[in-house]
Amino acid sequence: MEKQVIFERLARIRNDVGRLEQKLEALQTRGLPIQGTEYPKLILDTALLAERTACSIRNLVFDTDLLPRQKFLLQSAHAQGIQVSHSDGIVTIRLPGLLPKRSSRINTAFLTEPLYACLEEYEKEHALPRYHSCVVCFLHIYDCTLPSRRIRDYDNLECKQLLDTAAAFLMTDDSGLLCDLYHTTLSGSEDYTMLIIMNKNRFPSWLEGRKEHENGSETISDY
Repeated sequence: MEKQVIFERLARIRNDVGRLEQKLEALQTRGLPIQGTEYPKLILDTALLAERTACSIRNLVFDTDLLPRQKFLLQSAHAQGIQVSHSDGIVTIRLPGLLPKRSSRINTAFLTEPLYACLEEYEKEHALPRYHSCVVCFLHIYDCTLPSRRIRDYDNLECKQLLDTAAAFLMTDDSGLLCDLYHTTLSGSEDYTMLIIMNKNRFPSWLEGRKEHENGSETISDY
């Protein structure tokens, strides 16, 4: 890649970093508690700008051939805490907490590209199931020390792109005829998301086991 092109892209990234610093400073200046819609919007704008900036830097790594794409994406998955496991016919994927739906495809790439690489690498060493008729469970865990007003509607979260990525490895088809969705909200020590996929006939016993494990803890479910 031409040096001039690299310098121009670095200049745009530095400009985005400067804007990010300004937004973070504004968040600190305005302080808590969160009131109205202005502060949450600023937090969301800051998060999305950070994701765009991260993707821009990631693409610069790819385009300059500093590191093989797959190796870098696996490191990115590790940095984000993305984990894949498979036991007794059930696939479990741990992901960061999901943000609301985005209008730009580059934002979804922040999670989907490392997730794809992680599933691809896992499949090399483990025989993943290929579900024909399955239930996909999204467990949305929120930090219990933060206000409950942070909890968002399920249809406002960016789940579709993640489901499409997982389906490429795990499902024959993710249409509504073959794939049921289950969402639940839980309290935890940090924000993260669990994506759990199983055959439909396993779901009732799995759900009953979840209820026993939660032991009466507060949940909000939608099936």
